[in-house]
Amino acid sequence: MPGRPHPWLRAALAALAMAVGLVPAAAQPAHGPDHPVTAEEREAVLEGAIEKLNAYYVFPDVAKKMEAALRARIAKGEYASVGTAKTLAEKLTSDLREVSRDKHLHVVYNPEGQPDREGRTPSPEETARQREWLQRINFGFEKAERLPGNIGYVNIRGFAPPALAGDTATAAMSFIAHTDALIVDLRQNGGGQPEMIAFVLSYLFDEPTHLNDIYERPTDSTQQYWTMPHVPGAKFGGKKPVYVLTSGRTFSGGEEFAYNVKNLKRATLVGETTGGGAHPVQPYKVSEHFAIGVPFARAVSPITKTNWEGTGVEPDVAVPADQAHDTAMRMILERMRDETDDPERKAQIERLLSEQKPR
Repeated sequence: MPGRPHPWLRAALAALAMAVGLVPAAAQPAHGPDHPVTAEEREAVLEGAIEKLNAYYVFPDVAKKMEAALRARIAKGEYASVGTAKTLAEKLTSDLREVSRDKHLHVVYNPEGQPDREGRTPSPEETARQREWLQRINFGFEKAERLPGNIGYVNIRGFAPPALAGDTATAAMSFIAHTDALIVDLRQNGGGQPEMIAFVLSYLFDEPTHLNDIYERPTDSTQQYWTMPHVPGAKFGGKKPVYVLTSGRTFSGGEEFAYNVKNLKRATLVGETTGGGAHPVQPYKVSEHFAIGVPFARAVSPITKTNWEGTGVEPDVAVPADQAHDTAMRMILERMRDETDDPERKAQIERLLSEQKPR
């Protein structure tokens, strides 16, 4: 499968968990039973967070601003009265986001103890558990079907690593390859790995296409992402119409998919402006029970030279998310009706349009 393994595999899996409703979107700051937090633990969490932000946060100047803001709050005694672990995680997340406006940035608390995974790859046992969990959610592919009028529909809740999810992606994309138009539903997509985004998009282009770049601060390097010239199974191809459904819950990798196809003029976006998170995140342990998710990289579009951080991706056709599917269906059917010269086909489409909800 394409691409090198990225250090944010666990973050990609966490995004999938958000997408399927296991935790709220945009990262939950604390989970599990609460417990009292000591002054020593508060200090360790605060100093650890500052250290990791200065070392890894994608914008060093913003990391320094966050440090200054936290030290000012510490000097005022704001954290001295924080008595529980959950409250500390929630307050620290809120305070850091107030400065950075970064929705990926978060602090998490684990009552069972925070594993230290920095600088190591998952063990075979961890990988097996990850695969087992991903299998239970079908690797983020919720549905693939052929709708009336020969319209394809794929609902993707998250982008799992291609090494684990490639066969499922191939099956879903091959199933809709011979439809006349395609709807890709990202309304509940919480993100995932850029390699899988590129892999899925490879089914929607005829030629290798430069999609996105990701700059990583820790290595001071940039990774380019392109579609593949050849993929397993059948391609939908680069000429038939594609409509992508978005919502305010569409986040991170889901936004990248939408941003890529919009800028490349490969799809029409229908729905709501997305959440606005363009920074891949990596968890770092800061104490026995706490970790901080640090956005260590940023997306850079080869077309816009920027990304969707803080703004989201605006749809081409703005409608409430719960109306996006019906709107896209009507737009596709109207387009099909206007483009066909076959009287029988035109009559069939007119019947389908009469069954659609009015806009």
